[in-house]
Amino acid sequence: MKSLFATTIKSLTEIGIPHHAAIAFLPVLLFLLNRLLKTEKSEAWDVKEEVEFQLVDEQKVDWKGRKALKFKYGGVSASLLILAMLKFETLGTFSLAVNSVPYFNGVMHYSVPDAANMLTNYMGTGYILAIPLAIIADTWIGRYTTVLFAGFFEFVGLALLTAQAHYRSLKPPFCLNVYAGCEKPNGGQEAMLYIGLYLLAFGSAGVKAALPSHGADQFDETDPRESTQMSSFFNSLLLAICLGGAISLTFIVWIQLHKGWDWGFGIGSIAILCGIFVFAAGFPIYRFRVRQETNAFLEIIQVYVAAIRNRNIPLPEDPTELYEIEQDTEADEETECLPHTDIFRFLDRAAIQIEHGEQSEKPRNPWKLCRVTQVENAKIVLGMTPIFCCTIIMTLCLAQLQTFSIQQGYTMDTTFTKHFKIPPASLPIIPILFLIIIVPIYDRIFVPVMRKITGIPTGVTQLQRVGVGLVLSCISMAVASIIEVKRKRVAREHNMLDNVPIIMPPLPISTFWLSFQYFIFGIADMFTYVGLLQFFYSEAPKGLKSTATCFLWSSMALGYFASTIVVKSVNGATKHSTRSGGWLAGNNINRNHLNLFYLFLSIVSLINFFIYLVVATRYKYRSESLNSVPDGKSNK
Repeated sequence: MKSLFATTIKSLTEIGIPHHAAIAFLPVLLFLLNRLLKTEKSEAWDVKEEVEFQLVDEQKVDWKGRKALKFKYGGVSASLLILAMLKFETLGTFSLAVNSVPYFNGVMHYSVPDAANMLTNYMGTGYILAIPLAIIADTWIGRYTTVLFAGFFEFVGLALLTAQAHYRSLKPPFCLNVYAGCEKPNGGQEAMLYIGLYLLAFGSAGVKAALPSHGADQFDETDPRESTQMSSFFNSLLLAICLGGAISLTFIVWIQLHKGWDWGFGIGSIAILCGIFVFAAGFPIYRFRVRQETNAFLEIIQVYVAAIRNRNIPLPEDPTELYEIEQDTEADEETECLPHTDIFRFLDRAAIQIEHGEQSEKPRNPWKLCRVTQVENAKIVLGMTPIFCCTIIMTLCLAQLQTFSIQQGYTMDTTFTKHFKIPPASLPIIPILFLIIIVPIYDRIFVPVMRKITGIPTGVTQLQRVGVGLVLSCISMAVASIIEVKRKRVAREHNMLDNVPIIMPPLPISTFWLSFQYFIFGIADMFTYVGLLQFFYSEAPKGLKSTATCFLWSSMALGYFASTIVVKSVNGATKHSTRSGGWLAGNNINRNHLNLFYLFLSIVSLINFFIYLVVATRYKYRSESLNSVPDGKSNK
């Protein structure tokens, strides 16, 4: 220390400072040096704290399994690749969802009702399979891997359909008039059709099960800025679907009708392959949710089983007597623990300790005794179920726009300009183009304005958004009924009720009349389906994020399956009251009573909306989301 002082004084005198002044200045110099060292140390701690702040929560890691940094992994840049994958996937498959009935009817020679049911069964399977695939993604193989495998199955399925559409030996002989009776596909041809179709459905289910949740995983719900970005991501999901759908409904449909179905299916296969490569390229920058050690879905089932087995045991007056782990170790602190709530008290029986000290004296049987957190997760899922049920009717209505409305379009004048005709299957492009414009406006203008008014990050609550969509779907079906009355009146006035579509001249009424029902339903899509997707993801337990988003897909699946049942039931109920043998029977849509069917769906949708109002008003958002919902608005 003395040598340090001496050296310092000598240096000061060498630069012209007197010896006595150097001695007096030395304490000041040492003080400044000490402050400098403290500042550097403080800055080092600030950097450390900043790095800690930039860490994503424990449930998300980088591709090497390390804690992920927000500025390096995930975020908007990673979500763009996921949106691109969805866009390519929609481009490749959307045309099949709206234009497959003409293929099944005109190429494979199925009747119109059978072709419509084939489509709704295919769509329903693609949605219902999302549930088991989501469980697999959440519990075993992860969401990223699930999307890759699903994309591969989609590619193989569409490639098989491409081969069948290309080779004559794989499909029935060409038949000009499908109404005159054409040769049906043989067993091998039918088997190939179903294998390709349901491989495609399986792959589509995997993408639906894991892709939206993997995209949401790129954001931190606890970070206000990233929470807002996640809301924008869910809106962008619809925008990506619209962009891919717009190309599919114009370019792909035009290729199918003018260059051949094999070309249309083939280009779709290439689009899916491109989507797989784009999605896989994001591997180094994605955030990956840590795979759960336990099966969260199984834990929910254990709660219901335990509650039933303990149904005769009285509930304790004090909820603290219910079983829960004690968080006194570092491992326990990483375990999710939810506070007890007073709703669905009958499920609390699953957490009743029959024997004193049961949780510490012997291993518990999870089918007899569950944690309070497990019970609360089961309550959350049970609370979301009525919301889920109220959205099935909307998909039932959507199924009709993808089947019977397309057939309406084939009987009408599709002239757009003097030299251009729009295919009926491309009619949904009208609401899609509108959505491409309105979704950014909704996300960038409407949401910020409503956020300032309501204080809710998403502008309005998810359930309010869903309710708007349900009302619009009801209006869409009423408009569809009115348009069908007008179309049939034109056919009757011009004595064209028995005209064969495509072969004979179309009715002198523009197909753009159908755009009204598509337009209204397109806006309903923006409100209901996006709202539901975000609602199920936000409200779900941590281990059931993918599975919960599949509530949307499963409600759509049930809607498509219900469409098949409803069509057959309506035909059966009206068999003896109509000449055609039912409102929707036969191949001649001009002789059907589609207008009455649409009106029936509109009335059912209205009743469904009133039921939804009761359910949504009574719903209580989970505690984690209450900080983003103002007081008094958490039950809407």
